[in-house]
Amino acid sequence: MSSPPLVAGNRLQARGLSLGYDGRTVVENLSLDVPDGRITSIIGPNGCGKSTLLRGLGRLLRPMAGTVTLDGVPLARLSTRRTAQLLSVLPQAHTAPEGLTVADLVSRGRHPRQRWYQQFSGADEHAVHRALEATGIAEFADTPVDELSGGQAQRVWISMTLVQDTDILLLDEPTTYLDLAHQVEILELVHRLNRDLGRTVVMVLHDISLAARFSDHIVAMREGRILAQGPPGEVVTERLLEKAFGLRARIVPEPVTGRPHVIPLARAAAPR
Repeated sequence: MSSPPLVAGNRLQARGLSLGYDGRTVVENLSLDVPDGRITSIIGPNGCGKSTLLRGLGRLLRPMAGTVTLDGVPLARLSTRRTAQLLSVLPQAHTAPEGLTVADLVSRGRHPRQRWYQQFSGADEHAVHRALEATGIAEFADTPVDELSGGQAQRVWISMTLVQDTDILLLDEPTTYLDLAHQVEILELVHRLNRDLGRTVVMVLHDISLAARFSDHIVAMREGRILAQGPPGEVVTERLLEKAFGLRARIVPEPVTGRPHVIPLARAAAPR
């Protein structure tokens, strides 16, 4: 799987970022540059702060310390509407009202582009159609979301983020609860959105082999800190897996792409 040319610049950055809930720190003093025009995957054990970091990058969680900047401007200075015009966030948990059709749900992603006095326009309708076409679900436009399969429904939610017409997509565990075939289907879609439409993508993934296969940049976390980041071949190593996950494993080249593939062996005594 080839990589696109490196795009200069890092529009989305974090510096000295600490995040948490109810006074409890989850992410501590973290700094990160998100590569423009690339797919970045955040990996790490449960509870290490992956989703918390993504929420911080998407302005869904106020920093306890430090800053997140987009184009050099702290997100805290931007309005909710303006932030939603610049980046899209797909959270872990999402439900659609019963009976709501695919097109109606996706159209809600156009709200940041509208004014209170503006009705749903032809341009909005065209944007919804483009998003449905890009995600391969245009044929289900009039189908209630609750009648779709898990993979189809996930495409709908990705369409909703895509129709916001932002350059940056933040996806929190987009393959959760999907079987392997649907996981690959969703990640191939994300790959196409990146390669064909130039979207910068940051996503949280649990499957390390799939993260290595579909990502250009890997961020490995443990206990709210970044252990390593860089190309998959440099980050996904046997030493890293033992240090981050407490897992003894072998790393072999994936036969189709040559990317790192994880073969778990046993739980190590403890992460080192």
